[in-house]
Amino acid sequence: MSISFKDKVAIVTGAGNGLGRAYAHELARRGAKVVVNDLGGARDGTGHSDAALKVVEEIKSAGGEAMSNGGSVAEYEQMVEMVAKAKEAWGGVHILINNAGILRDKTFAKMTPADFELVVRVHLLGAAFTTKAVWDTMREQNYGRILMISSSTGLGGNFGQSNYGAAKMGMVGLAKTLYLEGAKHDIRVNSLAPTAGTRMTEDIFPEEAYKAFNAESVVPAALFLVSEDAPTNAIVGAGAGVYQGAWLTMNKGVLLSESERTVEGVAAAWDSINDRSTAQPVNNGMEQSQHALELLEAARKA
Repeated sequence: MSISFKDKVAIVTGAGNGLGRAYAHELARRGAKVVVNDLGGARDGTGHSDAALKVVEEIKSAGGEAMSNGGSVAEYEQMVEMVAKAKEAWGGVHILINNAGILRDKTFAKMTPADFELVVRVHLLGAAFTTKAVWDTMREQNYGRILMISSSTGLGGNFGQSNYGAAKMGMVGLAKTLYLEGAKHDIRVNSLAPTAGTRMTEDIFPEEAYKAFNAESVVPAALFLVSEDAPTNAIVGAGAGVYQGAWLTMNKGVLLSESERTVEGVAAAWDSINDRSTAQPVNNGMEQSQHALELLEAARKA
């Protein structure tokens, strides 16, 4: 069965190039009305351009419906204004893909606090500001699909990307809370860690890998995660035609006796504490204390 986005209004941030552009095109091709947001800056966030306008022209020439927006995701009032214009034109907002981002890669030793702060502001605060701008609308219409574009750097780290990794993991934490808060209003929130050959990665990938990791191969996962029958609280990796599930896990834990609750006791029990054989996905932050209470109750009954 074909998945359609007819009668849906979608906002894609950072949609002037690369992955964002690909998401916007496919949403429009499948019937969505698309707000193409892009400040039009370079990879490091400097400068401006008419990148969003060009994508809108491409979508319209292909028979789709779209509008451009040049607002900065790092400025909340600009995101509020963007959402208001989308609602004025099309009546609502049903889908948000938080894709906008910049890179300022350096080792932590060489990175300035300003470069760290700016990357976190654009990726993490930008996602929070844009989501906040659509949140009440999605609650009122009892429907919303939000996708945080995270990264394997957030999930696993990457040399020279402490700012980017911190922001991208922060987006996963944001998604994991919002899926809980949005559930009763059918707001589903997921995270995607894409690997694609774009201007963000053109000097990282060898030429052959750059071609294999094309943006189009990521799009199916992204659009499924914002579709009507999307899951919620999922973390998905996508690149070069490979699609992967990812989870944050925690094991059942080890209950140390009162006499063992010392630095030395933790050291002695470390292999058991760090045992992954009982690890399970963490679905909410309360599970850590729930596991502890279960062990305490079992010990009490023993």
